[in-house]
Amino acid sequence: MPKNKKIIFEDLALIDYKKSWEYQEKIFDKIINQKLENRENNQDKATENHLLFCQHPHVYTMGKSGSTNNLLFDDNFLKKINARFYKINRGGDVTYHGEGQLVGYPIIDLENFDFTIKNYIRNLEEVIILTLAEYKIKGSRLENSTGVWLDVGNPFKVRKICAIGVRASRYVSMHGFALNINTNLDYFNHIIPCGIGNKGVTSMKNEIGKEINFKEVQDKVYKNFLKVFCL
Repeated sequence: MPKNKKIIFEDLALIDYKKSWEYQEKIFDKIINQKLENRENNQDKATENHLLFCQHPHVYTMGKSGSTNNLLFDDNFLKKINARFYKINRGGDVTYHGEGQLVGYPIIDLENFDFTIKNYIRNLEEVIILTLAEYKIKGSRLENSTGVWLDVGNPFKVRKICAIGVRASRYVSMHGFALNINTNLDYFNHIIPCGIGNKGVTSMKNEIGKEINFKEVQDKVYKNFLKVFCL
């Protein structure tokens, strides 16, 4: 049977982080269960691939390898800034999500695309790099780090514009990327983003100097995702 590269896309708009996480888990479990059923019954029924786009109200999330030393707040301060905090099951350290940031959750069977985990992350980075290039922003990879960065050749100016943190089991992915479009960067001041204290964070708005059409960027990310993953 040919491998299924069809992407089922959903725009969840502005959604509570926990609600979106539970929805991811539901899709993730469905794909895993299909793979297990295929193995147990010696069948080859196609597995689905999903891509969710959304924005979240103010929230901080910490991956499995995260350190509480990178949190510069307590519960009282979280209430003051109207934010929430979750420890979650992706890789990576602490990051921030908020309105004006495009969050993408690809929940896909990597075997449909013949990807290793490393290749998958590199392809997510490529999607963002291609999108930024359409706005004349030069995004790059930073050695020994995930995500998309600017000015990687200058240690005094290097800054992250897109964070990536994923979970994969039986070659099925969840969680994903967070691209800062019109994000309020002040919220990053309350953490050490991704546990990297000597590098900054930026947004497309910050780099271009004006508010960016969010829907336009989202459409371009989707187009480039299909280009990278499905062609």
